[in-house]
Amino acid sequence: MQDVIWSERPELHRPVMVCAFRGWNDAGEAASAAVSFIRESVDSQDVASINPEEFFDFTAVRPNIRLTEGQTREIDWPEGTISAAAVPGADSDLVVLEATEPSLRWRRYTENVMSAARELGVRKVITLGALLADVPHSRPVAVTGLSSDGGLVEKLGFQRTSYEGPTGIVGVLHHACIQAGVESASLWASVPHYVAAAPNPKVALALVRAFEGVSSVVVDAGELESAADDYERQVSAAVASDPEVKAFVERLETAMDEEQPEEPDEESLPSADTIARDFQSFLRQRGPDEPDPPS
Repeated sequence: MQDVIWSERPELHRPVMVCAFRGWNDAGEAASAAVSFIRESVDSQDVASINPEEFFDFTAVRPNIRLTEGQTREIDWPEGTISAAAVPGADSDLVVLEATEPSLRWRRYTENVMSAARELGVRKVITLGALLADVPHSRPVAVTGLSSDGGLVEKLGFQRTSYEGPTGIVGVLHHACIQAGVESASLWASVPHYVAAAPNPKVALALVRAFEGVSSVVVDAGELESAADDYERQVSAAVASDPEVKAFVERLETAMDEEQPEEPDEESLPSADTIARDFQSFLRQRGPDEPDPPS
């Protein structure tokens, strides 16, 4: 069975591919939400899928079963979906890869992604990722970037990452692009550690804006902007209701404002892990329809 299953191969104009993977690379579901929003903002059509059979341990990443019309059972496998869209008025059309991070055979998987990109004439690959960090929700989202174009990071004003350590499929795919001589950019956003359990539209919006700068494809993000504003307001109200969380966030704000890696006072504040666990439980228990606590 083929790894990449095609339904059509459209003719595209100088397409750019944007990719995100659910899992390790997707803190706060920000990267997958950003790519999903980009895909939905254009008139995209599914053109191919990556067969999951060779790339997943289904005991670790299980398929989901659902009912159709209340009777027929359907199974959703963790396959990757490739869609494409013509973008009127833009310099480039768009190819979108939405997938779950594979469990197995990453080299073969990335070879399949690169092969699909070549089939569609992709000239640039942009990967999106999000990682947990000790950053406050109330400050602008930090976006770091790597690019095969040496001047692109500086031109667009992204922070240059100095990260060394374990990587995910996003890092592997970016490396594969460099080896194949395909222009690429890998964009990463920081997600506040203490609200990691909740989907984060503010970070998703930052990734969409970063994608626009790299791709020159403009996305109507008004809906996502509203969701980001609501998110920040609700999290700020929740933070204000808990003195320990409020003190912790204020320390993060001070450290960021001073651009110093200031550490919280362990004697006066609980650990970051304790704050994160308790605050995430608090957010889950509040629910979306409860009124904001008083500030």
